[in-house]
Amino acid sequence: MATYEVFLKKDGRDEYRHVGALEAATDELAIVLARESYARRAEGDRLWIVRREHIIDPGDEFVLPNADKPHRHHDGAAVAARRKAARAAQT
Repeated sequence: MATYEVFLKKDGRDEYRHVGALEAATDELAIVLARESYARRAEGDRLWIVRREHIIDPGDEFVLPNADKPHRHHDGAAVAARRKAARAAQT
């Protein structure tokens, strides 16, 4: 038995969304089970089924360097403080 991840997409939307997982003995059976389990009520118009073993997980260390970039996510307080200090210096 293999585990499959199932993704659905509605026409007109840009992204597929993960709707669940299932176990099946063959790829063909996985297709039928995914349709019957996740697309019976027209929740989506397009279906992706991916074997879990084919998903690439780079690990937490791969994205860790991107977490240390505070300049990308700020509320503007540093800019406001710098402008306030510049105005105070002019007077």
